[in-house]
Amino acid sequence: MKRLSLQTFTIFLSVIVFYSCGPSKKSETSEGTVSAPVKKYTLTKAPASFDYPDAGLALVSSTDNLDTGDVAFEFEVTNYELAVQTPGAETRGIANSGKGQHIHFILNNDPYSAHYESAFTKNIPEGNHVVLAFLSRSYHESVKNGMAYVLKEITVGTPETTGDFDETAQHLFYSRPKGTYSGADTEKLMLDFFLFNTEISPEGNKVRATINGEENYITEWAPYYIEGLGKGKVNVKLELLDKDGNLIPGPFNSVERTVTLE
Repeated sequence: MKRLSLQTFTIFLSVIVFYSCGPSKKSETSEGTVSAPVKKYTLTKAPASFDYPDAGLALVSSTDNLDTGDVAFEFEVTNYELAVQTPGAETRGIANSGKGQHIHFILNNDPYSAHYESAFTKNIPEGNHVVLAFLSRSYHESVKNGMAYVLKEITVGTPETTGDFDETAQHLFYSRPKGTYSGADTEKLMLDFFLFNTEISPEGNKVRATINGEENYITEWAPYYIEGLGKGKVNVKLELLDKDGNLIPGPFNSVERTVTLE
């Protein structure tokens, strides 16, 4: 009778330990099946967006002899309309600009500013700067057709050094997520970035997206949705890696941002 009670107690204790540890995700290795922690969010490729295969963006204003302060930029936009809603925007379930489609303007891979007209000014200090501008859908997803961007190094004022940005090298630029999200916009964040002179694939270069300390490897240049995050600060780090997992040299190929969900 005592032996039977001991067995019953052992089974009961095992059940308690199992449920207190919580569920775990199984992963296969060369040594067999091991347990791995379940991610606190999901990262999935976004559904296809309304396509703009012929949309184009070109810089028509001069970038010579620029003075510090307000620098004027004027772009030519073709086969694309600014300040209108992208078809299907209301069904995406992500943050969307009520002002419509726009240009993302990125200086030195800092957080972008959104512009709903093709001409605007930016306050830029003296120095050598890298400018990236690209067309964006109203929900902030970049147009990735090979013609809808401008990448250029500019010199403002008379800095002591000359610019050394290599436009032919492999580059990664960060776009989304950005800033503060509230309400329903916190439920699904879009991860988006811009690549130059490189392709990513399972066998080749990759983008490592580390979100709140958890690593994800992206092998297709596309927007992705992050879902299941809790309220508070979210840390996002993007890195452009070679096929062996090494960081590819470049001024912007490792970038880290913090966004807020409230």
